[in-house]
This record gives sequence, structure tokens and C-alpha cells, in this order.
Amino acid sequence: MKILLVGEFSRLHNSLKEGLLVLGHDVFIVGTGDFFKKYPVDFSTHPKYFSDFWFLRKCNSLFYRIFKIDLQKTEKGIRFYFLLKKLKDFDHIQLVNSDAIETHPKFGILLLKKLFDQNKTATKSLLVCGDETPVVDYLLKKEFEYSILTPYFEDNSLKHKFDYTLKYVHKNYQKQFEFVLKNSNSLIVSDIDYKLPMERMGFTPVFIPNPINSTKIEFSPIEISEKVVIFLGINRVNYAKKGIRYFEEALEIIKQKYPKKVEIIISEDVPYFKYIKSYDKAHIVLDMVYAFDQGYNALEAMAKGKVVFTGASIEFEEHYNLTEKVALNAVPNSEEIALEIEKLVLNPIKIIDIGKRARKFIESKHDYIFISKKYLNVWKNERNF
Repeated sequence: MKILLVGEFSRLHNSLKEGLLVLGHDVFIVGTGDFFKKYPVDFSTHPKYFSDFWFLRKCNSLFYRIFKIDLQKTEKGIRFYFLLKKLKDFDHIQLVNSDAIETHPKFGILLLKKLFDQNKTATKSLLVCGDETPVVDYLLKKEFEYSILTPYFEDNSLKHKFDYTLKYVHKNYQKQFEFVLKNSNSLIVSDIDYKLPMERMGFTPVFIPNPINSTKIEFSPIEISEKVVIFLGINRVNYAKKGIRYFEEALEIIKQKYPKKVEIIISEDVPYFKYIKSYDKAHIVLDMVYAFDQGYNALEAMAKGKVVFTGASIEFEEHYNLTEKVALNAVPNSEEIALEIEKLVLNPIKIIDIGKRARKFIESKHDYIFISKKYLNVWKNERNF
């Protein structure tokens, strides 16, 4: 098959591509590379004029304040338009979400119509692996104990920090979602954080875990000779959504209590390839708080054999029938997080054991070739929702 993967926000599509290539398929990714993360793509829509040049970035900010039009989005759409002549003869097209092109919704629908029209025989799938219209609609009901929107619910002054997420409930984004859904054969979710909201909004998506290429991620059995090394990676854009402040507060408690027993490493807004190397020496990785399941960064850290504080809820453990910890569930309570870190610092053998189980879990449940076969099976079926 010749496959087009539209959009890349987490390396999911890159890992899927690697698995599909092993299985003998031709695979191409079109997308921006997600700015500073710089994920590899085959066809780039990165808005270099309005993001890479300081003067034009300032012009865009001024233009947006006056006219409420983001010229970065315009540039992404234009770049996609000029790539259309190369995006033909595909057997399957998958969108990483309904806003995969990352342009203005009306423009996005027009571009997707052109893409679909010139690939009439292709099957299409919509992957929900992040913010999406029904997911955000459900989170706004406040029926979960906590979610990525909890900081916004607690403090409305943070609303501007959630513009990206809340845009999905606007009518133009709702129409874009409905258009993509109408033209899709398959609806897929990547983890429990999206499975539960989609199901509760009346959808029946296929659940396929994130693919992880463990052959590219070296497993290093944890050895603790002196200090326990704790790593926190900060993405300022998602600082509130991920609940990073709870990790920072927990680290302050640990630092004050065990200054000679721990070493703390903090990195901020670094490209993907630099980020994944930056925690090599760490024993514990602090990922995110407001989650039921693990996102991509957590899974790759687990593949390295790290103990990861992330979404590892009861729902997650029940889904995979786990009887032992493969990750630590991070809750929005800095004292509880500090207590869990303290238990590990005082009993390093637990760190070693959890790290080994984490790697085995990734190999058994997230293997990129095994997961790629699941995608192929779903894509072959008739409309599944």
C-alpha cells in the first residue's frame, strides 16, 4: 500500500511509518514537524516565514491583534496547497486529528476536499490522539475527577493558556471535525484519555495503543550508585495542561528533604532529539499529571527503562490487566507526588524493578510492528463507527 500520514505532533506517525515500512508499504508524512520539536516529515508545511523570522513573527502578532487572523496558519495552508500535486495515488490517508493541516478550518476543509478528490479510491482514517472536538466537549462537562482542563476550571484567568484546546468547540472547528468524520472509513483512538470521552460522547472508535519503536530506544538497566537522578522536561506551551507546577512543588519538597540523595535535572522547550537524550542519566522521569494513560514522551521514557510519573490510573491498569506497577500515577497533589518519589529514593530497588517492567510492557503492548498490523487491519475494514 501507498500510505499518507497527515500531521505529526508526538512522533506517533513516525513510529507508525517505521513499522509500516518494515511490513513493505510506502509511507509518507506531511506536516509542520511541530515547531521546536522538529519531528521528521517527508513533505513540510512548516511556516518558516512567519515563525523563523523575528520581524515577520512580530508582524503576525500585530496582524492577529487587529484582524484576528493568524498568518502562520495561512502559510501552513498555502504550503499544503502547493504540495497537493505531490500527494496523489495513495491507497490510504490518515489524519492525526481533524485539524491535521493546522490552517483556518474553512481553508482546511477546502484543502482536504482537494486531497480526497485526487485520491478517490483511497480509504481514510481519523486518529484521535490529542485534543479533538468530542473530547473537549466531554471534558467541559467536568465529569472526570480531573483532566487537562482542570487548571482552567479552577482559574478562568488561564483561559488564554487553553486557546488551542478550546478552539475545538468553536463552530468552524466542529464543522471541520464533522467533515473529516463524514469522509473517514475508520475512527481510531490511541489511549484511554481519548477512548473514554469519545465513547461517552456516543462514538465507537477502535482503540490502538501508541506504536513505539523499541529498536531505536536503548534500554539501560538502572544502576544507582550514589544519588537518585530525577528529570523534569518542561514545555511552556503545555505547562498548565500537564500540571507541571505539581512536579516543581514536589521537587522542592524532595530537594529540601534529601539534598544529598537526589540530583534534579530540568530541561525546557528543546527539540525532540535533544529532549530524548537529555534524560539518559535519569532514574525517574516526571511527565504529566492530568492523564489516565501515558502519552508519547512517557512511553519512550518507559522504553528506556525509566520510572515515569504520568497517567497510570486504575482504568489504565484494568485495561491492560496489570498486577504490578509499570509507571507511577501522578495526581494533582504535590505532597502525594513527593511522597511517592520519597518511597523510591529510600528504596532504590523499587526503581530498578519498575524500570524493567516498564520496558517489558512497552515491548509487549506497544511494539511498533505489532501496532502497525493493527492499523492495517482496521484500515481494510468497512466504516467502523
